Amino acid sequence: MIKIAIASGKGGTGKTFVATNLFYTLLLKKYRAILVDCDAEAPNAVAFFETKEIEKSEVNQLVPVIDINKCTFCGKCHEYCNYNAIFILPPMKIINVIEDLCHGCGACSVACIADAISERPVSLGKVETYSVNGLPALFEARMNIGVMSPVPVIKAAIKKIDNHADIAILDAPPGTSCPFIQTVSSADYVILVTEPTPFGFSDLKQSAATLNKINKPYGVIINRAGLGDNSVYEWLKENNTPLLLEIPFDKGIASIYSNGQLLVKKNKKYKTLFNGLMKTIHQLFNTF
Repeated sequence: MIKIAIASGKGGTGKTFVATNLFYTLLLKKYRAILVDCDAEAPNAVAFFETKEIEKSEVNQLVPVIDINKCTFCGKCHEYCNYNAIFILPPMKIINVIEDLCHGCGACSVACIADAISERPVSLGKVETYSVNGLPALFEARMNIGVMSPVPVIKAAIKKIDNHADIAILDAPPGTSCPFIQTVSSADYVILVTEPTPFGFSDLKQSAATLNKINKPYGVIINRAGLGDNSVYEWLKENNTPLLLEIPFDKGIASIYSNGQLLVKKNKKYKTLFNGLMKTIHQLFNTF
């Protein structure tokens, strides 16, 4: 099985647009394909398909609970915590866990010599499994409101991938921070979606630099081609980066997408282009 992440540095470049159309193209070609919506803060891939929810699983994190009757206020748990999630004032015998900062690493439990720390589960979000064409094929990561990081929820969604599938498409969150890293680090190949504007170009370079550091192969799709200037094209040529596909700036395409419809269903030309995209990736990254 190959995992392909669809990512970008800038939000709104068309990641989900590419991910959903590529996923549907794979289904038409009779691949056993899976789509994982890793944009846990604002998932929306499910809106483009006729689906049925078949499973919902909670993603929990264990956070410490401190028994002040056993606590000696030695401060070891505070010292061991790399995230400053334990507040302590030993002279006043005050100690509290700041749950929003806790990463559930368990270091405080290891540090405590008074056996004063237990743990309780706190919900971070959920992973919902949907069937497409009668088979479990779409996994949606959705974090709870107020949760600091979507990373554990993204990780749980990616773990749902069935190893018997041929291809998994990972729709990554925007940006280049931890959620992006968590998603692309699981992928065998990354498709960066950008637009030929100054903002798109700037964030493309940041994303590419990050992928270079973690040694992930990637190619680029330029969406809304015809806007901006030629800076992105010149950079691709200078850095020998594959240009996988161009999608023009077209009001008709925007209208189809904004109505929750798939371009490859409405336009045979783009069905052919997305088929060609898979052939291009095959040639660049001979895996399947």
